[in-house]
Amino acid sequence: MTGAAAAAGGAAQVFGTDAFAQTAVGKTKAIGFDAFTIFNPLSVDAVIDEIFPGKGTQLASAWRTRIFEYCWLRTLNQTYVDFWHILDDALVFAFKAAKIELKPDARDKFMDAFLRVKPWPEAVEALKSMRQAGIRLAYVSNLTPKMLTEMSQSAGILDLFEHILSTDRVKAYKPDPRAYQMAEVVFNLSRENIVFAAFGGWDAAGAKSFGLNTFWVNHVNAPIEELGVRPDAIGTTLTELARYVTA
Repeated sequence: MTGAAAAAGGAAQVFGTDAFAQTAVGKTKAIGFDAFTIFNPLSVDAVIDEIFPGKGTQLASAWRTRIFEYCWLRTLNQTYVDFWHILDDALVFAFKAAKIELKPDARDKFMDAFLRVKPWPEAVEALKSMRQAGIRLAYVSNLTPKMLTEMSQSAGILDLFEHILSTDRVKAYKPDPRAYQMAEVVFNLSRENIVFAAFGGWDAAGAKSFGLNTFWVNHVNAPIEELGVRPDAIGTTLTELARYVTA
């Protein structure tokens, strides 16, 4: 983790030594975000539907399911490849399973759609309000650094983040404890001072099991996973997270 911490500190050096000098006055000093608490992955459905009318949601759902299954299996099997590779493998399998031909141009378009996902409506303003409150922000994400950087630049929020923590650094996808530990190491804070913002219920369970204060940003109103742990708080938007961490 020493190398991971050093590499993750690069963002602070890029933005300048004073860029993140402001500190929060409350218990929450830093937040680690799953990328999809900020960006809406469901927008990919419409892109698929353009080429396969009426099948966008079905195919996108199958793709997403296989993405995370492949992440978990590759972590368990110690056969890590980066998230972009996972995306492509899962896409090919989903179309094979549906017995639909996936032509190269469509394949490229669907992959590119993941780089073009837009923020949830409230996300940008909520992130700005948390930074203005002195809370340090970082991604703690399965996505590659390139994906996170391009998405953030497009949304105009890259300068809000002190660290871009991709699971590439530890070669293990969430909910492996090594993924959540990145936040603890680079922030150099106790777990009680770090909140993890999860998009998936399974991710909320993983972060809570690791010992982080966990807020589940449940954009899609999913039920709580039956995994023996519950997040510390649940909301449906980043605005509610901002209220939680600044209370």
